Amino acid sequence: MTTARLYTRPLGRPTVSFEIFPPRTPAAADGLWRTVQHLAAVGPDFISVTFGASGSTRESSRGLVRAIVADTPVTAVAHLTCVGASRAEVATLVGEFLDEGVRSILALRGDPPKDQPEWRPHPQGLAYASELVALIRQVERDRASGRLPSRPLAREGLRAVEEPLSIAVAAYPGGVTSPTRREDVAALIAKQEAGADYALTQVFYDPAAYVGLVREARAAGVHIPIVPGLIPMTDPGRLSRLEVLTGVTPPADLMARLAAEGDPMARHRLGIRASVDLARAVLDAGAPGLHLYTFNKHEAALDLLEGVTLEAGAPVAPDLADGPWVSPTSTPSAQGRR
Repeated sequence: MTTARLYTRPLGRPTVSFEIFPPRTPAAADGLWRTVQHLAAVGPDFISVTFGASGSTRESSRGLVRAIVADTPVTAVAHLTCVGASRAEVATLVGEFLDEGVRSILALRGDPPKDQPEWRPHPQGLAYASELVALIRQVERDRASGRLPSRPLAREGLRAVEEPLSIAVAAYPGGVTSPTRREDVAALIAKQEAGADYALTQVFYDPAAYVGLVREARAAGVHIPIVPGLIPMTDPGRLSRLEVLTGVTPPADLMARLAAEGDPMARHRLGIRASVDLARAVLDAGAPGLHLYTFNKHEAALDLLEGVTLEAGAPVAPDLADGPWVSPTSTPSAQGRR
């Protein structure tokens, strides 16, 4: 099943997807590929690959996406940001992704480089993720009409040739993304109108934050699926680092219990139990699936799924699942923003 068809109604089961990032060293590459193989073995709906701040991992990200497309049966979602590139450069990169058989893109504004305290678009670039979504759709139309050239797909891309292009965007249940929830919802509406098919949320730890975002977005006219993004809460150090990046504060009581637990296996089980409770809460509230931030480790992510016991054919709760979730065209990481 492709992401283009994931969120058309009726939805048979909650979706499962993972996020990974490119290896930073050659030594890490082998371990990451083992992680990819473990994740692919459970039959996820897709695996997304981050792009890196200011496009810093562009080539390694593309290489990892190509490997997933070529060597696994799983759909690869390529992250793409507006940072540090002109409109023409971004359009060229979109075309290259499509030439390589990529049919799913996560369109993000992106975070500024470390030496740039405030977001500033490239002088000839894009200022918002909604503009990036619109550009991706324009490249898609121009290629289909022959106004832009495209090269024959490599053998590994042939299985994707008939698949419609799907575009994901970011959504934010909490944290330092915008001054108000209203502005975040307005940005989500703009992305939807530009041609986004579904949204993946930044991390959160309170199911009420996700439910509140979805209800407010639906009331404002957002009809695309909003998939909760969760991190397995097993490593207090990682949760603290993520708080610095996102502004989303992990539960103080859980952090204290994790820090106090001296047995690594017991700490892991404690974090998994808390993560399973959060996952079940949002699924019970009607979330269409789970998107798991793996930090390139498969063990905790798969333990979380086992705890939730997702199975094909599992029903989706009706209160948030109801709605006109048919894609208009077919069907965090910390980065993204509006």
